[in-house]
Amino acid sequence: MTEFEQEEEIYATLVEIKREPIELYKILKIENLVSGGGEAKQVIAEGYVSLNGEVETQKRKKVYAGDLIYFNEQYFQIAVQGETADYEFVEQEQPITNNNGKQDKQSELPQAAKKNRKPISF
Repeated sequence: MTEFEQEEEIYATLVEIKREPIELYKILKIENLVSGGGEAKQVIAEGYVSLNGEVETQKRKKVYAGDLIYFNEQYFQIAVQGETADYEFVEQEQPITNNNGKQDKQSELPQAAKKNRKPISF
């Protein structure tokens, strides 16, 4: 079996948009992956963002529901608000506790700040 025949499961953060299409740089802003629109456009132009498995350098590339974005070692799946019934949601990991029985700093984030993730098969 070659590496292309293996099915790989990827977990992506679900990004809900109000309407489609939306411009690629706006997704990076919505998810707070960059500090502003200028930085979003710069990282796209420099080739740090992939759209559906291919490096994308068009800042205003139209993105639609179902598209998969890869940036900063994370995957993001685009969905229209209210149309997420077909997505499989994976439960978040339980908080990590240290030897004193206290929660780890990373797990102290409020539940609302955590994003839903969806497995994607290739």
